[in-house]
Formats: sequence, C-alpha cells, structure tokens
Amino acid sequence: MIDTTSSKAPLFQPTLMGDLELPNRIVMSPLTRMRAANPGLVPTELHAEYYAQRASAGLIISEGASISPEAVGWADTPGLWSKEQLQGWSHVLEAVHAKGGRMVAQLWHTGAISHPDFGAAPMSASDVNIGYESTTPLGRKPTVAPRPMTLSDIHRTVSDYAKAARNAMSVGFDGVQIQANYLYLIAQFLNRTTNLRTDEYGGSIEKRARFLFEVIEAVLQEVDPRRVGVRIGPMNEVGAFAANDETLPMAEYAIRELSDYGLSHALIMGATTDFAGTSLEPLAGDAMFRHLRSIFKGTLIANVGMDAERGNRLIAEGSADLIAFGRPFISNPDLVERLAVGAPLAEIDWNTVYASGARGYTDYPRHISTAVA
Repeated sequence: MIDTTSSKAPLFQPTLMGDLELPNRIVMSPLTRMRAANPGLVPTELHAEYYAQRASAGLIISEGASISPEAVGWADTPGLWSKEQLQGWSHVLEAVHAKGGRMVAQLWHTGAISHPDFGAAPMSASDVNIGYESTTPLGRKPTVAPRPMTLSDIHRTVSDYAKAARNAMSVGFDGVQIQANYLYLIAQFLNRTTNLRTDEYGGSIEKRARFLFEVIEAVLQEVDPRRVGVRIGPMNEVGAFAANDETLPMAEYAIRELSDYGLSHALIMGATTDFAGTSLEPLAGDAMFRHLRSIFKGTLIANVGMDAERGNRLIAEGSADLIAFGRPFISNPDLVERLAVGAPLAEIDWNTVYASGARGYTDYPRHISTAVA
C-alpha cells in the first residue's frame, strides 16, 4: 500500500510534461470562478493573488479564457483577445512565476452554451439546442438553438484559436490547453447529436473531428507542440450530450489521433455523471483512464473525483502521469502541502464559488503544517 504522505509517493515525484519540468504531479484543473466582473473581461490583481496562492501545484491550468468576443458564453469570465486582457494576464503570470509556479492557458469557445444576452445569437456546428443552462449577464437562462456556423465562421474561429494561443505565449503562459470537452464548441462538433452537418465537418466520425484537428494544427503554427495540450474524453451529460453508441468510438478516434502530434498532454475527464445503463458503463471508475491510457501515447492527466489515494494508485499502476484536482483547490490554496502531510481539507463555501470579490476566492486559510516526511 502506498504511503500517500511520503515524499516518495508518486504524486510528489517530479516529471517532464513536454519540455516543461514539473516539481510534482499535482495539477490544478481549470475552474470557472466569474471574477472578471468588468466591462472588458480583464483579469485583475485578485486573479493574480488567487493563482499565486496555488503556485505550489506542479501545474496550474487557467480557467477557460475566451478566444474572441463571440466565444464568450459565461458571464464575468476573462478573455484572451484584447490588449487590456493580455496586460491583466501578464500580471497573473508574473505573480505565479514569482512563487515558482507554472501555468498554461485554457483556450475556450462556448458555442451553443452561449446566449443572445451576450449580444448575438450563439453559434455551433448545427442549430441544435443542447438543452442546458447559460450563465448570462442577466442570470441563468435556458440555452437556445444556435446559429449553424458557415464555412467562413469555422475558418475565422480556427484562426481565433491560433491568435489566442499566440497571445497566451506572448504574456508568459507556459503553454496552452485546448478545451475540446464537456458541452463546449469543439465537443459540439464531435457529438453526433449536436452536429447534423452534411459538409466536410459533419457525418462520419472522421469528418466531425475535422474541426478539432484544424484547431490543433492552427495552434501548432504558433506554439511548440511540447507546450500544447488538449482536454478531452467521452461523457454522459444531460440533453443532447447524453451518451450514445458513437460517444466512445469518437473519443477513441480523436485521442488516438492526438498521439501523432507530439503534444504536451491530454487531460482526460472521468465520469461527471453516472455511467450505469449507458454505452459508457464499462468505463466507470478508474476503467476510463486504464482504457484510454492504452490509446494515448503522451502524458496523460487524469481528472474528476480525485484524492491522494486514488491519484497515487493511478500513477503507480501507469494509468496516468499526472492528477488534476478541481474542487479541492477552490478551498485549499495549499492543497499540495495538505496532501503531503495528510492534513484535512477545508470545505467549499458553495455560495461564493460563482460570485465576485475576494470572499470565497482568496480568503481561504492555509494549513500550518510540518515539512514533507
């Protein structure tokens, strides 16, 4: 049995992700927190303080950063397209690096999860309402049917991903991660239910994946592949994203193809809902990571429902290389240190997760502990 509080435990071993040296294998996963509550969606000094508090993570992945104005679909979340936003992110990176941290930017386009309250009709692969909720400037509202993207829209959006990647690297991010999972734009192209196109971007698994790979190839024109990752994985969610018989084959195809790009990592999301009775039932628990580990040849980051025991086990058995923690990092800025000494974790104040200001963001106390044994 692994001693999870030993400095020799897998989670605390240094590793190389692409060409980026990480002092441990604990990753802070992207967490939307809605603190860019200003007209320009600019990261602030509060963001800098928040991320710097968590710089002991082997790697920080930023909250989703919208690649363009039309990519925005969640209120008060920061962007990566304007001069002011880049200046804000520059201050964040300075603070994180001053604490010895490493941070990559998650490139985000919400697609059909957006809403007309943001100023324009949302766009997606097809005009399918995904049956979810949009967090708009006027509150949570049901999603609407999006506008199908024209070829010009697709080409412009691919270019926006590349520009956002270039912007991220220009202000000091240590890499980028393309959000190709959950309910957002790239996943809307991959999903058979939300992609009803009959052109070169729809139909077969290979055609539905075309948009993803065009985005990756455009980003690789701007950033060394050793600094580019993708967040991806099969899922069973509500409405249009309920698992179907092509959910797993699509994920397997995309992840297998990703192996050929020499990317820094693939972050694989585990089950966020119950897989029982769906096509994904055989992948419940750790089976997801064991299965996809056999397909993806690069650095694999496992995410969702992680604790020290599970993370150490997945690394030790070779099912993952790094472990991403999400919710625990919200209320435990010193999560790495707590895990190292087996200290209890602070509870989340759920009333302040999606809010504004420092309360429930930068005011969680640190645990005073001894050094790692």
